[in-house]
Amino acid sequence: MSLVLHNTMTRRKEEFRPREEGRVLMYVCGPTVYNYIHVGNGRAYLVFDVIRRYLRYKGYEVFYVQNFTDVDDKIINRAREEGKTPQEIARFYERAFREDMRALNVLPPDVSPRATETIPQMLEMIKALVEKGHAYVVDGDVYFSVESFEGYGKLSGRSLEEMRAGERVEVDERKRHPMDFALWKSSKPGEPAWESPWGMGRPGWHIECSAMSLQHLGMGFDIHGGGQDLIFPHHENEIAQSEAYSGESPFVRYWVHNGFVNIREEKMSKSLGNIILVRDILKQYPADAVRLLALQTHYRSPIDFGPEALEEAKRALERLENCLFALDSFIAKPPPRVAPARTQREVELSDSFFDFERRFEEAMDDDFNTARAMGVIFELVKELNTYLDEQQHFQTPASPMVASHGRDTLIKLCRVLGLFAPPPEGEEVERAAEEPVAGAEDGDAFPAAEGLVELLLEVRAMARERKQFETADFIRSRLREMGIRVDDLREGQRWKFVGREE
Repeated sequence: MSLVLHNTMTRRKEEFRPREEGRVLMYVCGPTVYNYIHVGNGRAYLVFDVIRRYLRYKGYEVFYVQNFTDVDDKIINRAREEGKTPQEIARFYERAFREDMRALNVLPPDVSPRATETIPQMLEMIKALVEKGHAYVVDGDVYFSVESFEGYGKLSGRSLEEMRAGERVEVDERKRHPMDFALWKSSKPGEPAWESPWGMGRPGWHIECSAMSLQHLGMGFDIHGGGQDLIFPHHENEIAQSEAYSGESPFVRYWVHNGFVNIREEKMSKSLGNIILVRDILKQYPADAVRLLALQTHYRSPIDFGPEALEEAKRALERLENCLFALDSFIAKPPPRVAPARTQREVELSDSFFDFERRFEEAMDDDFNTARAMGVIFELVKELNTYLDEQQHFQTPASPMVASHGRDTLIKLCRVLGLFAPPPEGEEVERAAEEPVAGAEDGDAFPAAEGLVELLLEVRAMARERKQFETADFIRSRLREMGIRVDDLREGQRWKFVGREE
């Protein structure tokens, strides 16, 4: 089965055929950096991180661009409130965004252009649009004329008569049509401003993404992504200004949009006061639990990020972790010296691992259906747990090899989705630089600390064997105070760093 994805433009699934064979050019609208990101924003970046990872798994070279909107009314207003410059606000929240993405283990973009660094490209586009009659000047402001572009509304499926001003489209009597949108805004006192043929000013929101995507990817690039709330007016306006500017179509081959986030079945919104920040949720739940929650719903469907759903995702993550721990423990045991050859059951189980991979790929090839793909993964977990239970009574020399094959398959499929995946290159170096460890030399502190934890757990195991439960509980309690959780399982003790409790 070839990869198919739902194209918002055509409202149907289409076979994916990139512009260049073997290479995918992808643009995702980045944040407006005036505040910390919430889980609604975070879902979009998780979704497109998974899409990017799967495309790489399929053998594509992926070039991924994600911008920063660092000049905007919200940034200006926040700067006034805090008595800072807009640039200070933008840079602070840009860093915060990068930290949150790193914490979610979202791979960084190949290019992260800033709007303020793309002003020349925007001015070139706006001047061309004015010259072609697609834009007009009013008192230093420049507006795009939606009536000049025949295809306006084709992405959202709306006619001009059905449309009304969107969130960032200001109604202005100077406009020729209410839906005309600003390409350039004349500056007000105290606002960031750049020189232009129409006087000092700054760009409108929509022109930024067109200029940045065209600069780095060119017309007709493969995937443009974002949340469903961006379909109109933002992406609709991007199409209009980009195709009017270039005289070519399409601007983008495939439009991909993720669904909304709900909190206890209510849409997350500022008016309801149920906004949850990514960095706050990561104080309570592991990043992989948050990712797993996002994966268990198809990306185009709404998803509930309420505490009940998060707790369920956390338990599901623990099922995965427990299976891997049990496999590791089993593989580490030496096989019996005398035992029959590999059983028919083990032959069939080994063969089934390839079938699990095939079914996983079938799910992902069907419009990145992570919900079905996770179902395949948990079926594999169930099969592996059943096999390990059987091995408590009967084991062959091939048993560790079969278990190792199963473990490799499970890890492989999880990592395609970003679960249990190693951090991006350079992450450990950056974190070590930000949070130096006293006495650490040449990176030796962390292995040494792990060795000390293992030693303490050996002492604890000895205490439990001698029925010195007070000592065992004391060791476990003190480790928990230091941010290390110890779980007692059938296969032995498992520990992980979860952070200190508040």
